[in-house]
Amino acid sequence: MGHTEYSRTEVQHVDISFTGIPTILGLSTLGSSIPSTPKYSLTAAHVAKFAVQRVKAYHPYCDLAVIYHKNDADTLAKFRSGAIGDPIRMYGYSFISAMPVESSGSNLARTAIRNSWNKKTCMAMASNAGVVKGISGGAVYNADNTLGGVIVDFSDEIKSNRSGKIVLKDVSLYIPYFDFKNWLNQIIVSASSSASATGLDGTRSPMVFRFSFISRRGTILVALRIKV
Repeated sequence: MGHTEYSRTEVQHVDISFTGIPTILGLSTLGSSIPSTPKYSLTAAHVAKFAVQRVKAYHPYCDLAVIYHKNDADTLAKFRSGAIGDPIRMYGYSFISAMPVESSGSNLARTAIRNSWNKKTCMAMASNAGVVKGISGGAVYNADNTLGGVIVDFSDEIKSNRSGKIVLKDVSLYIPYFDFKNWLNQIIVSASSSASATGLDGTRSPMVFRFSFISRRGTILVALRIKV
């Protein structure tokens, strides 16, 4: 769907993930994944489920997963949420050629996305950037080269919930960073040996101290929870 072209820089943004069953974007033997930390990559859940890499965690309601993958520090991106109207570029691998591809477009609208991989509460960003089979799990980059989301699907048309009228046609869909930021940072921080870690957008996760004052009879008198 849409225009895509061969990419010479795509290998700096995403990796190839081999699978062996149909995916949302068509019958495929591969998908794409995004280097996120030295130990983990981010991808679509429907790619991760059948990929050769082990899965670290699945998102509770969106088509996202973190897989174990050793990554070069030079390939890791900084994350940032984009906005409607912002220009973007998409990167991934083509199932047909197994070659890296990229496309460009802009964010059009936020929309609900419902299928077997995305529950009711999951929200996606619709874009007019092109996609191909195999690009599932690929990267969406903002104009400043920050990572804005993960490609998960496409749609022939999107209708308004109120009027039922078609408001968008032939759009690619990705899960924006804003909607999985807390989940992903929690995974990264929990895997870190330090009490405080830096999130993927450069923010520092606070250390949390909990204090309880207990009487001799075992009754909790005061409980404090302090972030620093």
